[in-house]
Amino acid sequence: MKLEQLTVHLRQRTAWEAIELGMALVRRDAGAVFKPWLLITLPILLLLNALGWALDLIGLAGFLMWWLKPVFDRIPLFVISRAVFGATPTVRETLAAQLRWGWRPMLHYLTWRRLSPARSVFLPVDLLEGVDGARLRDRRRVLGGSVYGHAALLTLLCVNFEIALCLGGIFAVMLYFPLELLPDTLRDAWTLLALQSPQWSRVALNLLVWSAVTVIEPFFVGAGFGLYLNRRTELEAWDVELVFRKLRQRLAAGASGVLLVLVGVLGMHSDVARAQDAAPASEESVESPTDDRLEQVFADQFDDDRRFRKAADQAHRDPDLNRTRTQKRWEPKTREEKEQAPREQPTLPWLQALAGTFAFIGEWGLWILLAVLVLALLISAPRWLPWMRGAYAPRVRIDNAITTQPVDLPQTLPADVASAARRLWKSGQRRDALALLYRAGVVALARQLQTTLPPGATEAECLRASRRLPQAEDRQLFAQVVRIWQYAAYAQRDPDEDEFEALLQQLQQRGGWLA
Repeated sequence: MKLEQLTVHLRQRTAWEAIELGMALVRRDAGAVFKPWLLITLPILLLLNALGWALDLIGLAGFLMWWLKPVFDRIPLFVISRAVFGATPTVRETLAAQLRWGWRPMLHYLTWRRLSPARSVFLPVDLLEGVDGARLRDRRRVLGGSVYGHAALLTLLCVNFEIALCLGGIFAVMLYFPLELLPDTLRDAWTLLALQSPQWSRVALNLLVWSAVTVIEPFFVGAGFGLYLNRRTELEAWDVELVFRKLRQRLAAGASGVLLVLVGVLGMHSDVARAQDAAPASEESVESPTDDRLEQVFADQFDDDRRFRKAADQAHRDPDLNRTRTQKRWEPKTREEKEQAPREQPTLPWLQALAGTFAFIGEWGLWILLAVLVLALLISAPRWLPWMRGAYAPRVRIDNAITTQPVDLPQTLPADVASAARRLWKSGQRRDALALLYRAGVVALARQLQTTLPPGATEAECLRASRRLPQAEDRQLFAQVVRIWQYAAYAQRDPDEDEFEALLQQLQQRGGWLA
């Protein structure tokens, strides 16, 4: 692993900062992530839905696409794990790698680990480190133990985002329906999706779920990789190791210069020795040129040493490397510490008395309040005690006074509905007359719309159907019939004689309603 090639700034981050780092990696290499994702997942989606259509198991096709998500997660993980070291793979390389890379742990992730809430953190451990057995379990525990809760919460958030995108796609279709038809649209949508869903609607639902997963899943994998990268930085001190590697490179680059200086110094010493043998001189005349030349030769090295000390002092002042911190906490004093503690200075007597009063009220205030309430109840007992008499007496059960009256109507409508309704009205059977008018109106509504209303259709369903009548007068008249019938059937409010006759005349004038 070449840490020098990392394209991110290594430092110890919080878990949420690490999640944001992983998502930023996916955004940076979005093309390299989403292109192979589409080239692999879309054909599998179409193949599974085609088989499901042929076998009438489209729901199973959608379930299999959801269950195979750990297999698809290898795509973004392969890309960002290489791109973080500056080697972003091409689409061809990513597609070729999916044939041989990362299949060994998939048996676990497609069986008992499929519903693991920390899959995003454990997947890089299994696919990138190449360990197994007890060592793999130890690595999973060490790397994922402290961020297990963050990974589980990340999974929950991503699932909620996928559900929100699916619901948003469903309700976005309903935005194109007129507002007055929205109740019927919602009912038809529920029938279409849950009760009597055709195959094309289930295929569309699978496509919608796949689209939501395509948007969210790569970021989910990237966030887990960010947690994994941050945990390795914390445990293995990658940031410190990277600083020392850079320092070693600088020293190695300066080693050749040091060798040249040593060769020059040795040659200089040989020249001085030959000069001394040829012409002896005084001590000052020999050492002064030598010292000046040494100072000139080692001047660069002295400067490097000063720069190194400056860099080391700056590194020690770096808060990322100096992890010391001050933490304060409250601890109870022991008896010896209390005795050794300095005594407080005496205060004024009246202030001490006031403090004692507040302390007594704070300690015994609730008990005093309870005693005052009990005393007040005992004193006022002659007034409120008579009210309590009979409170615990057995209650007398009153039978329900609601009575029902069946409406006896013929199986077929009479030839003259208006005359039959007047006859029932005059004989005192007002509810039967209004029921006959309502039934005749429903039959006429179905005839004018050339449709068949479902058996047991409610008044609200008939009113919604009446909105399709071409004439506004017919819609208003049918709504008036339904309203008068509802008042009589549910509120026991019968119309008067004049209102009933006016309704009959309107129905007769709008030919076809009482035929």
